[in-house]
Amino acid sequence: MNLPGSAANRMLLVTSPDQMSHQRSTDPLPLPRRITLVAQTVNSLCNGIRTGRWKTHLPGERDLCAALQVSRPTIRAALKELQIKGWIEVAERRRRVIKKKAGRSSLKTGERVVGAIAFAPLRTMPPASLLVIDILREQLAHNRWRMELVVDPACYSKTPAKALEKLMRKVPASAWLLMSSSAPMQKWFLKTSIPCLVLGTCPEEIPLPSIDADYRAVCRHAGTLLLRRGHRHLAMVLPVSSTGGDLDSERGMRESMEGHDGATLTILRHRNKAHLCTLLDEALKSRPRPTAYLVARAVHALTVTMHLMRRGIRLPQDAVVLSRDDESFLWHASPSLARYTVDAEQFARRAAKAMRELAETGTLASRVIRTMPRLIEDETLG
Repeated sequence: MNLPGSAANRMLLVTSPDQMSHQRSTDPLPLPRRITLVAQTVNSLCNGIRTGRWKTHLPGERDLCAALQVSRPTIRAALKELQIKGWIEVAERRRRVIKKKAGRSSLKTGERVVGAIAFAPLRTMPPASLLVIDILREQLAHNRWRMELVVDPACYSKTPAKALEKLMRKVPASAWLLMSSSAPMQKWFLKTSIPCLVLGTCPEEIPLPSIDADYRAVCRHAGTLLLRRGHRHLAMVLPVSSTGGDLDSERGMRESMEGHDGATLTILRHRNKAHLCTLLDEALKSRPRPTAYLVARAVHALTVTMHLMRRGIRLPQDAVVLSRDDESFLWHASPSLARYTVDAEQFARRAAKAMRELAETGTLASRVIRTMPRLIEDETLG
């Protein structure tokens, strides 16, 4: 999806440790250094530039490989990061030029900055996401890390390279938190080896560090629960534009159906509210019709509940509805929706710890971080 990148659609928020009234008086102990070879090579090249070893141009790749005792792919990855950070300029068939004034960079000593990229302003985000961001910012500030949140839709386009390169030069972040990130954005970070943490689930072919709810385990648990309660025709509601978490959800649901030969699973993939209602009407005409609905989005769970009731389906007597996600508005629904909920504070603390580790070491001991949501059995589950 191509999106406009005008200045009106950008926002920069800065949280400084000095803004915290209960700031610790001393710096925390640094985490043990465990950085990648590319990151070490970048540091070596920057030190050479700072100390004046190379003043106007960098040597060729072969000479750099010999000097630093690393492979050519490692050198190329390090040079690419230096280019993105604004330390060098590259032109075809010419030596790499060292810029007279290096761009702002997280590689400079003394800076403790982590960045976060978002598609839309905070005011448009659901309350649960706002809570996670607020706790994450506070946790980082407690450890004397400054967090910069940048809202720029251009970074979410099908070709985000230029926007992301510009952002890397502008914001001196040691690591990046990617919120609601697209596959092109994730692929760019994977290619450039810039430390990042995906707030969500990545596709299998993009092995970036990520933190998310364990949707595969959640939906496997939900399917097993519904089958044990006697339901034999289950429906799963997913948007057409499925994320990595949605793919894991479907995988977990199908795993729960294994060994239940008499059970049926129907996947309802919808484009919008009207399409979802049409799919629900078609499902109600089937024989036997679904008696249990697992819905991937909280807002869609509300649509499913209201449409079924409009069609005269009694909840939970005739059918049950279970939401994979939780949002604050579900607490005010009548009947109360059964749902899985994540401890936002625990989730944010784990994200903050991972961001600190990434910023201080360039890597994570555990690249895949998953939390198991808790089931709230409410009225629509019976």
